[in-house]
Parts: sequence; structure tokens; C-alpha cells
Amino acid sequence: MSESAKPILSKKVIPRAVEWWRIVLPFAVLIAIALLPAPHGLGQHAWYYFAIFAGVITALVLEPLPNPAVGIIGVTLVTVLSGWVLFSPAEIAKPGFKVASEAIDWALAGFASSTVWLVGGAFMFALGYSKTGLGRRIALLLVRALGKNTLLLGYATTLADTILAPFTPSNTARSAGTIFPVIVNLPPIYGSEPNDPSARKIGGYMMWTTLAASSITSSLFMTACAPNLLALEFIKKIVHVDITYGQWMMASLPWALPLLLALPLLSYIFYPPEIKRSAEVPVWAGGELKKMGPISTKEIILAVLVLMAILMWVFGAYYVDPATAAFIVISLMLIFRVVTWSDMAKHHSAWTTIVLLATLVTMADGLQKTGFIKWFGELVAAHVVGFSPIAVILVLVSVYFFAHYMFASLTAHTSAMMPVMLAVGIGIPGVPADKLALALAMTTGIMGVLTPYSTGAALPYYNSGYLPPAAFWRLGGIFGLIFLAALLLIGVPVLMARQ
Repeated sequence: MSESAKPILSKKVIPRAVEWWRIVLPFAVLIAIALLPAPHGLGQHAWYYFAIFAGVITALVLEPLPNPAVGIIGVTLVTVLSGWVLFSPAEIAKPGFKVASEAIDWALAGFASSTVWLVGGAFMFALGYSKTGLGRRIALLLVRALGKNTLLLGYATTLADTILAPFTPSNTARSAGTIFPVIVNLPPIYGSEPNDPSARKIGGYMMWTTLAASSITSSLFMTACAPNLLALEFIKKIVHVDITYGQWMMASLPWALPLLLALPLLSYIFYPPEIKRSAEVPVWAGGELKKMGPISTKEIILAVLVLMAILMWVFGAYYVDPATAAFIVISLMLIFRVVTWSDMAKHHSAWTTIVLLATLVTMADGLQKTGFIKWFGELVAAHVVGFSPIAVILVLVSVYFFAHYMFASLTAHTSAMMPVMLAVGIGIPGVPADKLALALAMTTGIMGVLTPYSTGAALPYYNSGYLPPAAFWRLGGIFGLIFLAALLLIGVPVLMARQ
């Protein structure tokens, strides 16, 4: 590795000081909404609940505290005030109704969600890839095989992300944690240095292609991005529709797969590299593979176990719940000592995600429980009467997509917008709830291409020194429109044509 590349890999993230307004604004939003009179047709308790929900979402976006802490605080606040914000007077008046016990049952319900534990389990798979080195080996093998020219190298990194995506529920762990550390070593071999005019030689092309690929694969595979599973939980609670892995793939393949295959070429057109060919990269990758040595027993075991999980997720859902499949594989990982319990216990990202998803699922369920979603859906539906079902879906998906400019987290966006979009859609006669839900859910991953802050996976690429801010924002707008067009012009019509 060249000396110029080392600072990128060793760069330490300095914690951001929490500005006072990040703390004050969520409370200001909560209080301002709560002081307004409840809208016609909505119970006062439901309006108070929405005020708390809005405050929580604001805090998730601004991050005065880590998001899991915000989720816990939100659920705790609702639980403490449940007699005024969660239950209607009619419910409380029922004989034998105990506010305290009902409230705590509601607060803990998210931790009983199989989706939450499926996500946590998949994070443990990612831990296995990191501990064994199998993820890095896959990336290097692809580079060695396809790295003779720049376009093929773009396809190599795209393929690497595609292989890892189905069982890596964090696009940040996959793209930023596994792929980026390999890719950032490649440009200096070509004399393409960060924060230098030479960055355009190949570095800019490689960084953008790799990042954009992670956005597409996050929509292509249901398990490639944790907010996908959060969206499915909302869909299950609000629309009462269970979407299987197979149904997701049938909906995503017609538009996301062609988009993925075209991506390296699209990047080649819109942000072309100056160097088109080089024979040095495959040699470098081969050298790195020699340093790694032969594939280890643990890598082989992990590969077999992950393949087992994928097969159970895709073909065995009728017999084995996806979360159970994850627990089976995790148990085998522990038995074969692919990872240890100590490794899992220290896996901060997994436990953080479990707590965050569990609390957000609970908070979203409160909107349904209080009747807010039903009221909002009826209100908005009254203003869009006359639109065709497909027009409604196209409009809602577009609004959902471009709203991500206001969010710094796919999870926060999904939590705030998914219940609202579903409520609007199902309130309009003729709109198929299952197809609307799928179209909205598959939008989540591709939103990650829009801005430098749209997802954690984007940050290392943005800060790599190979993508100037102006170029990043321009490419985000261009590729955002391309991605959305593929979904709207191919994905939605195909989805609507299916029975």
C-alpha cells in the first residue's frame, strides 16, 4: 500500500460535540404539536402520542444521543404517560383494565418481534466474515480475476458487494467495513492519489461505483439492509401483509438486477476514469491473497453455514421461520467456534441494532394502536380521490424517495415515513396494499445514493479524497433519478401486472 493511502485507513473519527439545538429541537417539536388542538376526528390521546412520536423522529434525525438511546427514551416516556397518550378513556374505563401492565406489555412487544432477532442474527454472520477474513478473500479473488481494466474492476467490486449483500444486513458493515478497506488500496497503484487532481485517474470512478452498487443491492435483497426488515415489520402491523423472501426477489429482480448490471457502465459514462486499463491490479490482489494463505477451515465452515441460511430463507420459510434459521446457523457458528460468545457479546453493532429496531417497531405500533394511522389515511385519501391506483403508487414512491434529502439515516426515514405512506395508500379505494407496500419497501436501499449523509456506508467514500463534494452531490442527483426511474418505469408496472 502506498503511504498516501494509509491515512485514509487509519483515520480516526472525532466524536461530534452535541450542539444545544440538537437537544432542544426534539422537545420543541413535541411540545409545539401537543399544545395544538387535536384535529377533527382524532382522539386527544392519539394526538399526544403523535407529538411524542414526532419528537422521537426529530431526535433520530438530529442525533443528540445515539439512536438506540432515543428509542428507549421514547418508549419509556410513552409508558410512563400511557394513561394520557396510549390508551383512550374508553379503554381505561373497561372493567379489569390495568394501565401499568398493558403499557409495559406494549413497551416490550418489539423485543418479541422475529424480524428484530433476524436482523441481529444476520449481524452475527457479518461478524463471522470479519473474524475469519472470508469477506476480504472474496473481494480480492474478484479483483484478481476481473481487474485487468477499469470497467471490469468496476464490475468486480459490484459483484463483490452482490455476493456479500444477501447475508449482510448492514450496508455500512458490508460496503464501508468490508469492501472499502480493499478498494481504497487500488487507486494508488495507478498513481491516483486522494485529494489530488490525479484522483480522477481511477479513484473517483472506483469509489462511486462501489458505493452506488451497495445502494442497489440493498434494494435487490431483502436481507441486505436492516431498514428493509424494519419496513416489513411496519407493513405487517399496518397493512397486515407478510412479504416473503421469494416475493421480495420476484418484485426486485425485474428492475434492480438490470440496474446493477448496467451500473459500472453508467459510472463509466457519467464519471469516467482517465486510466482505462492496467495489468498491475490483479498482481497486487494475487499478492494479498498469498499473504492470506490458503483458505482456512473456519472460512469453509462459515461459507457452508451462510449458504445454509440463505437456502432456508429462500426455500424453507414455510417450514422454518427466518429468525429460527438465523439462530440455527448462529448456534452452529458457536459450536464450530467460527466465532466465540465473547466475540458476539462484544459485537456492539448487533446489540445496538436490536435495541433500536425493537424500540422503533414499538413506537410505530403505537401510531396504529391509538388510531392515528387510520385517521391520517382517511384524511389524505379524501384529497387524492380520482387518481388511478398505479398513479397513487408512483406518486407515493416518489415522495418517499425524495424525502430522504431530509434524513441522515435510512432507519430514521423508514420509521418516520413508511407508516405515513402506507396509511395514505391503503386509505384510497382500489390501491392494492401488498403492491404499494412492496414498492415502498424496495425504495429504501436506493435512497442511500442521494447524499453524503444518506447512509453510514456513504461516509468513507465521501471522505476518501477521491470524490469532491460537488461531484458527489451531482452524481447523487443523477444516479438517484436513474435508480428511481428504474423502479417506477420497470418495477412498479411489472409488480402491478402480477396477480
